[in-house]
Amino acid sequence: MNAMTATTATTAPQSRMRNPAVVLPDAMQPLQAILKTVRSGGVDAQTLELVHLRVSQINGCSACVDGGAKTARKAGVGDERLAAVAAWREAPYFTAAERAALALAEAATRLADRPDPVSDDVWDTAATYFDEKQLAAIVLMTGVTNLFNRLNATTRQIAGAWG
Repeated sequence: MNAMTATTATTAPQSRMRNPAVVLPDAMQPLQAILKTVRSGGVDAQTLELVHLRVSQINGCSACVDGGAKTARKAGVGDERLAAVAAWREAPYFTAAERAALALAEAATRLADRPDPVSDDVWDTAATYFDEKQLAAIVLMTGVTNLFNRLNATTRQIAGAWG
């Protein structure tokens, strides 16, 4: 083990500061209201949680991946599906509707990866499974998750620190 590994292995990670939405509590209430609205949009709770988890994986937000896995489990997502969500295209555990939601969430998260970030094909496929209200819920869940990911990753929030 080299010196860097030894230091890393024994040093507990620390956040730079509390989450900005906690530091400025007036910010948290509208974010929570958006999430409440998202959950009333007619999309199955498991699908929303899979979207949250996958977006958080893409963004490398350990706090949201940790919390998202716990929330997904509470929504009824089994361990097999949780373990495979990063490879949802190749895994047999997801419905066609879940795949469409995950594809839409990935495209909306990786905006800079291609000239047409959310292609008509991705959108049209999602629209075959979800109505406008449900699509709005998926897009809002993706957007709010991206916001939380950025807040948490920037301030190095620690996985498991929020309970």
